[in-house]
Amino acid sequence: MTQFEAKTTDEDGLVRVALTGECDLAVSARLDEVLAAALDRGPLVVVDLAALAFLDSSGVHGLITAHHAARRKGSRLVTVNARGAVATVLELTGVARLLGPPPDGDGAARDGAGG
Repeated sequence: MTQFEAKTTDEDGLVRVALTGECDLAVSARLDEVLAAALDRGPLVVVDLAALAFLDSSGVHGLITAHHAARRKGSRLVTVNARGAVATVLELTGVARLLGPPPDGDGAARDGAGG
């Protein structure tokens, strides 16, 4: 069984979702549920990928789907702290640019990540 964990917390006007372990097809439905619930909790969702070791195309799809859902609601979903193979996947697919905090963006999304 794939090790995956998602912890959601509310912090200073944003909802943080910290992902841990491996995010693949086996847990994609769980990722979708967690991100949808986070979008219901606040207008800014920060997905912290610092402890995520693996991300496959189903995980990328879940992040993009949540991004589109956020936009429809007038909200934002951003990713922070991607490292190693996860950062590489996000860069190669263009998702890092799509879901990264804007260069002059919200300091809470960029600096509040604890990383």
